[in-house]
Amino acid sequence: MLARAHIWWTIFTMCVAERLAYRGDFVLGTTMRFLPIITQIFLWTAVFASSGSGTMVGFTRDDIVAYYLLTMVARAFSSMPGLASGIAGQIRNGEIKKFLIQPIDLIGFSLLARLGHKIVYYGVAIGPFALVFWLCRSYFPGWPPGEYLAAFLLSLVMSFLLGFFLEASLGLAGFWTLEISSLLFVYMLFNFFFSGHMFPLEILPEPWRTWVGWMPLKYLAYFPAAVFLQKIPADQLWQEMGVMALWTLFFFVLCRRMMHAGFNRYSGYGG
Repeated sequence: MLARAHIWWTIFTMCVAERLAYRGDFVLGTTMRFLPIITQIFLWTAVFASSGSGTMVGFTRDDIVAYYLLTMVARAFSSMPGLASGIAGQIRNGEIKKFLIQPIDLIGFSLLARLGHKIVYYGVAIGPFALVFWLCRSYFPGWPPGEYLAAFLLSLVMSFLLGFFLEASLGLAGFWTLEISSLLFVYMLFNFFFSGHMFPLEILPEPWRTWVGWMPLKYLAYFPAAVFLQKIPADQLWQEMGVMALWTLFFFVLCRRMMHAGFNRYSGYGG
């Protein structure tokens, strides 16, 4: 166990060092991601002004702005840029062979790499996040009760795991198809609209709202934000948390099974 823990720690520190290799580019790219916030505030202010109504599907203008800021936090946990395409690329060009001949688990290695990336990202983004939330503090109704705050923090952790295992499963589809770019395009399209990143899911008409409510995508952005703003009824809060945990477990099992099935059918030739 100690030897295995030492291996994982070495992999983790290596991944952190890799993310810090181009610090200037990383810091600049992370900071620039906060600029669209200004556009969103102007956009929703104009939408509510033109509608002449103080609320929209139970959200005020301030609620919408706060919701958008919270979805940015959720997406910072759940988004896995390049994970699926990276795994599929390793399968296609033969790099996947190193996980067959070395005592390193593909999913475990990828998870540690993403964890290292997220820690570096949070270390850089904590300053801009704190500044933006302080400047926009008037849009928030205040801190939620302890139960909701605990559920919010737990939902962020599970959104990271759910996002990782979901996208890793997509990448592992590369064992059965030469190119997954079309599959990733469809996934990103659905993710953009149905994760709640673009707007609260309450805006969707029925039956779309009910259908989307059963999808795992809403737990990547909408659900943590809705929990913080107490848009989830108290009697449904932990039920929804349970559903989120089940989706995370489902994609964890799917991911492991796809990896082992893919390894069994994989054929690599040459050096």
